[in-house]
Order: sequence, then C-alpha cells, then structure tokens
Amino acid sequence: MFRYRAIGPTGDVQTGMMDAATEAEVVARLQRQGAMPMRAEPANSESWLTALWHAEFTTRKGLRRQETADFIRELATMLSAGQDLDRALLYMYETASNARVRTMTAGLRDIVRDGGPLADALGRYPRAFSRLHVAMVSAGEASGQLAPTLARLADLLERQQRLAASVTSALIYPCLLTVVAIGSIALLLTEVLPQFVPLFEQSGAKLPPSTQLLIATGAFVTRYGVFLVLGVAVIVLVTRAALRLPRFRLAVDRLLLRVPIAGGLLREVLAARFTRVLGTLLVNGVSLISALGFVRDAVGNRAAMAAIDRATASARAGGGLALPLAEARVFPLRSTHLLRLGEENAELGPMALRAADIHEERTRIALQRIVALLVPAITIIMGIAVAGIVTSLLTAMLSLNDLAAG
Repeated sequence: MFRYRAIGPTGDVQTGMMDAATEAEVVARLQRQGAMPMRAEPANSESWLTALWHAEFTTRKGLRRQETADFIRELATMLSAGQDLDRALLYMYETASNARVRTMTAGLRDIVRDGGPLADALGRYPRAFSRLHVAMVSAGEASGQLAPTLARLADLLERQQRLAASVTSALIYPCLLTVVAIGSIALLLTEVLPQFVPLFEQSGAKLPPSTQLLIATGAFVTRYGVFLVLGVAVIVLVTRAALRLPRFRLAVDRLLLRVPIAGGLLREVLAARFTRVLGTLLVNGVSLISALGFVRDAVGNRAAMAAIDRATASARAGGGLALPLAEARVFPLRSTHLLRLGEENAELGPMALRAADIHEERTRIALQRIVALLVPAITIIMGIAVAGIVTSLLTAMLSLNDLAAG
C-alpha cells in the first residue's frame, strides 16, 4: 500500500491510498488518470496512528452496501447511455462521493485499461464486491450484455437493501420501547423505591409480601446491577464466539426457524433472499449449479445452506430442485411449489423472481402485524409492572397510616 498526493485534472489536490508493487507504478497510474503526482510513499513510513487510521477506515472496510449499489447503478446507467467502459469509469472517478470510492474506481480503471475484464477487476476488491457480483458481471461480459446485467444486479442490491431496511426500521420502535420500559422499571427500583425504605424501617411495621419483594429486588439491582450488565456482555461475546462453530450455528439456526411467529417471518425472509438471488442469476445466464453455489453464500442461515447443498447434489444427479428443498422444510411451501412449476415449464428463473416478489410482500405484511402486536404488548407489560410497583408502595403506605391511626 502506497500513500500518494497529486494534483488532479481540474487542479484540485488529491490524496489517497493505492495498492501497487512499486512507487513507479503508482506514479504511472496517476499519470494515466490525468493527474500530476507530487508524492508517493509506502504506507508503512507513516506514523503508527496514521497507518492505523487508514487501515481501519479506508482499506479494510471497503464500500458500504449502499455505496456498492449506487456504484453499480451509476455504471449501468453510463453504459446504457452509450459510454464505453473506460470513459464511464473515468467519469465515476471524477464524480466519486468520497476518497474510498475514488481510490477503488481508479484501481478498477487501471485494470480495465491494462486489458483485464471488469469481472476480474471487481474480484480484486472482495470487501466491496462479492463473488455473486463478480459472477453476474462475468456472465454479462460473456454474453455481450454488460449494461443490462449491471442494471439487473443493481435492482437485486436495491431490493435487498429495501428488504433489510424494512426489517430494521420495523423493529426499531419495539426495541426502543423495550429499552425505555426496562430503564423505567430499573429507575423505580433503584432510585424511587429506596427513598421509602428508611420510612418503612423507622415505623417497624410489617410490610406486605409484595413490598418486601420489591425492596429486596431493588437492593439486589442496586448492588449487583453493574455485574448483571457485565454478565450480559460476557454472554453476548461468548455466544458470538460459539456461533462461529459450524455445528452450534446450525443448531441455533434450526431453532430460530421453529420459534413461533419469528420463525415464520425468518422463513419468508430466507425465501425472498433465496428466490431473488437465484432468479436473477438464472435470468442472467448463470448455470443452475453455479447459481446455487452463490445463493448458498447469500442466504446466511446454516439450515438453509444445508438444504441448498442437498438440492445442489440432486441437481447434479439430474434430479429436481424443488423436491429436496420441500423435504428440508426450511422454506415455505409456496416457494417450493412455485419452483417446481418453474422446473416443469422450463422457466425456473422467471418463476423464482415471481416467488421473490410474493415473499417480499408477505415479509412486509408480517412485519406490520408483528409490530402492531409488539408495541401494545410491550406497553401493557410496562404499565402492569409500573402499576404493580406503585400499588405495592401505596399498600405499604396505607399500612403505615393504619398503624399510626391505631
């Protein structure tokens, strides 16, 4: 990695990082881009703090998903408008939104100008472009339909982004409400309730069992609350480490699919992701076996991956795809039924895309229903808990009044 500083074609000063063999190669690349190099030096000659900054925030993280989708969409638009690949990449380099995108675009353009295909150039940046992206672009280049292929790939990425965003946004409010509920109850137990404890102790009256339980719970939370938080953090870290073990992850993924309500939603999400990626690859000319390999990496659920492995083995042996998937009972019956119809009519790709539309719509409806149930349920539970605490305090206060009156 070399850090460079140059004057761009428009006179602006450009700085960034570039992966190259020698300083001369960095200078040559910058000159081909129309820039005038001022300095090029190995990144390891920087201070450790600067090197850490660049390694963590520029070279390692690659592009965000939205940046990748925007890049592919813009490139597809340029090619569809009649621009050649070199000029399109040059325009995208000049109009890049940040240094990270600009550096990557410069590297892609250098590889393409040296005679390499775009798919190979994208493969040099695995943190920005996955094997799925590279496979689709390679198929588009082989068929001479690069611009339509990039447009369909951009559609795929944008649909995946919308699906993920809908799931995330739908769960934000219930999660926030849960945090507020837990915080409110903890505040009552650790701050409000202790204000009454000295009064109860001075009176010497026998408190109701509910009040005694609340006082003991508040004392426990006050004394060991920090350790409880640390314990939860340790459990989370241990669980994340355990999920890296294949057998443990497979058992957890299978268990998640059996959870009431949430398991059904997860099945719909997996089916939408599976059919969308599979249909897009098949429509773009990727073979079924290769497409299943890429889809396997995209689903993200070990149980679904095992089902896809069995379906791939069946397809290699000349059997159907839908039957092994139906026997695995991972995806909804609707998806396997539509895939079987696609196989019978030799329209597996279009039928998979149609199934993806159905599952994405059902995911949206299921999310709306879950949120519609979660929000009132959390509110009611919080109200009951707060009402129970207040009622216990009032009962104890009334017992004190009765004692004073007696």
